[in-house]
Amino acid sequence: MKEEDVSEQEKVVIGKLGASYGIRGWLKIFSYTDNPRSIFDYKPWFIKVCNEWKVFQVEDWKRHGQGWLCKLQGLDQRATAQTMTNTEITINAETLPVLLKDEFYWRELFGMEVITTQGYSFGKVTDIWETGSNDVLVITTNMKDVFGKKERLVPFLDGKVIKLIDRSAQRIEVDWDPRF
Repeated sequence: MKEEDVSEQEKVVIGKLGASYGIRGWLKIFSYTDNPRSIFDYKPWFIKVCNEWKVFQVEDWKRHGQGWLCKLQGLDQRATAQTMTNTEITINAETLPVLLKDEFYWRELFGMEVITTQGYSFGKVTDIWETGSNDVLVITTNMKDVFGKKERLVPFLDGKVIKLIDRSAQRIEVDWDPRF
């Protein structure tokens, strides 16, 4: 794969490289995947090094305490591994599993306009919080918000609050009082 091809592909961040571990180039891993172990199922990894995308293969990985360690091909010394600390692990978006019609990746919801069932525009989704009980949409409001809100928090309760997600129109319809 040519490097110019790598930079043009849509990337999804699935984790982050932590501190080096040992003298043979191992690194701690912070996985953002639902099942932390599944970060190793995605191949290859793309990591930005000196503002250039580089392709990395995982040579080996193992459980370590409450976390994970990995050994990337070509990183054989502690000093080399240390240069990778705090860099994001990305993959090509097209390698993500295909979801069912009514399922969504969070990344698909970012930037979507949120409107009420009565047609009032709240603004656009700028973040999503995972709270444990249910996810919460963080919506940056329009400048013309009649209630003077700058940000709205709307629970992601499918069927109760979230009435419709329209990918093609980039719109989420919610049953939520604009005064909240």
